[in-house]
Amino acid sequence: MAEEYILGARIDNEVSKDDTFKKQDPFNKKWDDLKSLSGLDKNFKRRSDRVAKAYESQVPKDLDTTSTAYLASASSRSQGVGGAGTKQINPGTVYSNGYGMFDVITPPWNLYELANYYDTSFANHAAIDAKVENIVGLGYDFHISDRTQLRLESAMDDGQRMRARNRIERLKIELRDWLENLNDDDSFTHTMMKFFTDVQSTGNGYLEVGRTTTGDIGYVGHIPATTLRVRRQRDGFVQIIGQKVVYFRNFGAKNQNPVTADPRPNEIIHYKEYSPLNTYYGIPDIMSAISSLHGDQLATQYNIDYFGNKAVPRYVVTLKGAKLSADAEDKLFRFLQTNLRGQSHRTLYIPLPGDSDTNKVEFDMKPIENGVQEASFNEYRIRNREDILIAHQVPLSKIGGGDSSSIAAALAQDRTFKEQVARPAQKNLEKMLNKLVREKTDVLELKFNELTLTDEIAQSQIIERYVKTQVMTRNEARNQLGLPQLSEADDFFEMSARQATDARANLAGNRERDAERENNNSDSTSTISGRNAQGEGSSSE
Repeated sequence: MAEEYILGARIDNEVSKDDTFKKQDPFNKKWDDLKSLSGLDKNFKRRSDRVAKAYESQVPKDLDTTSTAYLASASSRSQGVGGAGTKQINPGTVYSNGYGMFDVITPPWNLYELANYYDTSFANHAAIDAKVENIVGLGYDFHISDRTQLRLESAMDDGQRMRARNRIERLKIELRDWLENLNDDDSFTHTMMKFFTDVQSTGNGYLEVGRTTTGDIGYVGHIPATTLRVRRQRDGFVQIIGQKVVYFRNFGAKNQNPVTADPRPNEIIHYKEYSPLNTYYGIPDIMSAISSLHGDQLATQYNIDYFGNKAVPRYVVTLKGAKLSADAEDKLFRFLQTNLRGQSHRTLYIPLPGDSDTNKVEFDMKPIENGVQEASFNEYRIRNREDILIAHQVPLSKIGGGDSSSIAAALAQDRTFKEQVARPAQKNLEKMLNKLVREKTDVLELKFNELTLTDEIAQSQIIERYVKTQVMTRNEARNQLGLPQLSEADDFFEMSARQATDARANLAGNRERDAERENNNSDSTSTISGRNAQGEGSSSE
């Protein structure tokens, strides 16, 4: 009967990971930790203490935040013209699933984790940067509003119209100076780039608006989306950083501050990526490709771990006919676990006893992985990158990548990106920002510069054709180019008879035929490749 050996085995336990992003959320704390925050109104703290102890309402008797008057003053419901407005149910009036005492709504996704994807995923980062640069990063200009343009063309003589245009040009300069001076640290374009990066990373962007003592707008800045939460009644926003809490009103609202002791809170313009699953917060585009993003990160980490282990594969160790001592087992375990990673070449010596007639000792180490291991999952990572770009609707050419596609295909993709992604986003942002501009004037409107798909030569030819065919005046063309208006350029361009004939010939393609006839003229010194001049014999190649 063969002798039986009982061998033990052990494996290291996986270390449990803490939810780092959950710990970063300043709203995910107990009231005992939050009530020491500076800035809280004393009455709010007393009310919240009573709620924590007796589950009573935190809203004071003299401030009914559910009343129609309060919600109207807080601009918490969408309004139209003539008293018309939305009749949809506000989920905040039906149930409360907010962060306890501050009565704010929990975001559907952890905002810190979403923001982390922007920093850790190269494809997501590049796609977001491409959208930010082409939507808000190309700068802005002020255009005459349609209403003002109609008044200029219909109710003024030439002298009045020119004087009005001069005032408009001065107003453009004053308005740009005003907008750029609203923030000492950042230009308006840089503020919008940070704001829109938040929109694309987390689905939410917040612009802070501060007013002077006279009620005029005196400050516009960006607030990181990870730090703000929407109030359940949509009557404002709460921000917590460190040991300080701040309350913000909706833009244009006049409601009383229900949280802090600040009698004049700043205002917030909230822009969000729409999701039918949440009416408080937006959802970023990357969520539709979150599996691809996670898969790409795991594949990358796999390769990092592989090369961090000196490209040594994992092993299964088998021993037959003998038993390792506790010390030898521990040395073998540490050798495979750590020593192979620390140095490129290490030696492990295990003396084995000789074979006997009844027992044969066998020791074997077999790698689990076989084959080439570098750049694992290359095709898988390419597919993940494509999924992420599709979710953002950003072509590969926009992030600096290249493939074998033709130039025509790349131009078609750029045109699709401009029409389906950039231009609609610009229109939405312009509507939001013109609320600020209208507090200064309704003569001008802010317009973002659009992505240009044609070169300057082609663009100049297009404008020239519009001016010559009287589609636009020369001043309208100059306005499109960002140039000041001229007194003599307010009327439509009138071509001479010769210019009109040439223009019609060019449109019909006659000039091309004229050049071809001249080129083939046999008796002219202008001949290039046609017949030889008369009397000089036939043309030869």
